[in-house]
Amino acid sequence: MAVVKSAARTEAGKVRARNEDAVLDLPERGLWAVADGMGGHRNGALASRLVVDSLAAMPGADSLERRLAQIRHCLHALNRRLGQSLTITAACPDPVIGSTVVALLLDGERAACVWAGDSRCYLWRGGRLYQLSRDHSLVQQLIDEQQLAPEQAAKHPAAHALTRAVGASEQLVLDILELETLPGDTFLLCSDGLHQSLSSDVLGAALSLPTVALAVQRLFELALRGPARDNLSAVVIRR
Repeated sequence: MAVVKSAARTEAGKVRARNEDAVLDLPERGLWAVADGMGGHRNGALASRLVVDSLAAMPGADSLERRLAQIRHCLHALNRRLGQSLTITAACPDPVIGSTVVALLLDGERAACVWAGDSRCYLWRGGRLYQLSRDHSLVQQLIDEQQLAPEQAAKHPAAHALTRAVGASEQLVLDILELETLPGDTFLLCSDGLHQSLSSDVLGAALSLPTVALAVQRLFELALRGPARDNLSAVVIRR
């Protein structure tokens, strides 16, 4: 099997005092993830860290189907755990504790993307950028229902409101996309702080660079030239 290369980076950006994002970079296990926490600094950072630590702690499995089942079980269990924390701390003024998640599994020539929330998975293939994940956000829902044009959606006051996240509701619903990969396929997992600050053309140009490390470096250089009001996270994976 061809060696898979990956590189990851996360940082607070220029405005936030603390980084509530977390990344997972395990090329030897064909597993990567980005999580973007919510619920105030302490809770958000804890939730995103729990997501990546829980995924990292999963035992190995011998097929993509079994590994997908493990991820689902892991995230549903964490959703219950965070929901219980919410009940216990309901007297606090900021009781919400949750996190987005986008994870990528590679197994030979097969891949699977699993997500909840608005952290994204992109594929760069044959000089074209494809957004594989679909945001679980109020704005995306309004676009899907044809109540808003994408240009209006970007300016909507509830643009960042999520419709799904780990820990956000009693029932977690995950989206899963499976696909066949090709040599040279390059994947990007990123938090909304990164994808909202860079255009599709800029993302594609970075992913076309010769190495995954250069791609990550370029993404951060360009994102940090802007306001970088939110935390920034990216994982680039190349088959």
